[in-house]
Amino acid sequence: MSDTSTETRTLTYAFARDKGLVVMGEVDGAISLGVRAGADPMAIVEARRALGRTLRFTPLDASRFERELSEAYARSAIENEEADAAMDSHGDLHALIDDIPQTADLLDGDDDAPVVRLINGLIYEAVKRRASDIHIEPHEDNLSVRYRIDGVLQEVLTPSRKLAAPLTSRVKVMARLDIAEKRIPQDGRISLSIGGRSIDVRVSTLPSRYGERVTMRLLDTRNALLGLDELGMDPETLARFRSVLAQPNGITLVTGPTGSGKTTTLYSALSVLNNGQRNVMTLEDPIEYGLEGISQTQMHHRVGLTFAATLRAILRHDPDVVMVGEIRDLETAKVAFEFSSTGRPALSTVHTNSSVGAIQRLRDMGIEPYVIAATMRAVLAQRLVRKLCDSCKAPHEATAEEKAMFGIPAEEAHDFYRPVGCMACAQTGYEGRLGVYELLLVDQEMRRLIREDVSEDELETHAFAQHDTLFRNAKRYVVAGQTSVEEVLRVCRKDEDA
Repeated sequence: MSDTSTETRTLTYAFARDKGLVVMGEVDGAISLGVRAGADPMAIVEARRALGRTLRFTPLDASRFERELSEAYARSAIENEEADAAMDSHGDLHALIDDIPQTADLLDGDDDAPVVRLINGLIYEAVKRRASDIHIEPHEDNLSVRYRIDGVLQEVLTPSRKLAAPLTSRVKVMARLDIAEKRIPQDGRISLSIGGRSIDVRVSTLPSRYGERVTMRLLDTRNALLGLDELGMDPETLARFRSVLAQPNGITLVTGPTGSGKTTTLYSALSVLNNGQRNVMTLEDPIEYGLEGISQTQMHHRVGLTFAATLRAILRHDPDVVMVGEIRDLETAKVAFEFSSTGRPALSTVHTNSSVGAIQRLRDMGIEPYVIAATMRAVLAQRLVRKLCDSCKAPHEATAEEKAMFGIPAEEAHDFYRPVGCMACAQTGYEGRLGVYELLLVDQEMRRLIREDVSEDELETHAFAQHDTLFRNAKRYVVAGQTSVEEVLRVCRKDEDA
């Protein structure tokens, strides 16, 4: 038995589970102890001695006991000092693995059991290395643990596959998921605190051939609440985007692949629109970050709380601005366009490869071209390219092909930079990311082209005759030595006329 980090003592997981006793909190200075039907009276005596407090008993049936047990031992926050102590005393993640015995239940023993320390260490190390996701995937012979850092997966551990079950079970307990259910996918959430920073971890489990795989997405509120000036837009694009947000109505879309920073951009736009005089409402799946002064609604598809149904409902709450997490289907698109046609602005995202592609996606969904032309205000496409590590990047003379690709005269000598790898960047050559943008504004001529249902190529020719495409926008980073040619080509489609 062990003490928790608070003044209230608790029981070890193994004792609580086996003896049918669980600490449920405090009532009037006494500890509320849940007692499962048929619990051993001698175990209650032992619990009283260990807890050292007056007890109040609450009879529990088997199902409620299991629920209370899961709840009690899922309340686990990782504090910076604890994580630091774990890492300092054991060296690194590999040392933490070596400390794990072959136990039947990962929660047996004290709160600092090796599996618990390993999970804490994994999350702490991921936050320290700025990882956005942790992937835990069992294979035939081993267990793969990878971090997604700056958009690229990096393997950090390959322990024995025997660790898959205890690691997965521990994460599921923390996320308050059903440990016994391994046949269907499950989704949950863990709220953590690391050194005063609030970290939300979205947990998703999925059955696979060799067991359940787990993906944990780390959401740091400090990274989400950025001002528009901090997103890395070039001055021209920033000024044009601000002019879009100043318009009193119409739909503005942000598009790009998963992990390209769309949500961060939307939140930054909402912070501009949320001036205290507007009723700003959002529909999200899931709510990634809490925004002060904004009404946020979480979708719940199992009970019918879909984007389209909820959007219709919130229209009766007199919103001035609505943000829809994603336009996924025709019904949601129709309601969003109907809302913005009443004279109020709406923001949303759509998954396409380019800004022009978003217009084509809406056409394919079934939105009439004249409706798009009348209601659409702008489409912002974006990507994130990795930033070269300042400690180890190396110059090289730009080749003739590279000069032509980025519009540099052939006779002009110019150095580009390439990644090398050092301790500072964990041998990747990159550290951090930079935003790349293209903004399509729906002006008078664009409206005419959309109404006439012209091709994507014609729309693109007009939209970017005088403004940057994603590829041209990324040129500034290559020329300035902030990223490499290879990184831009990995993320952005090369302009055919470049």
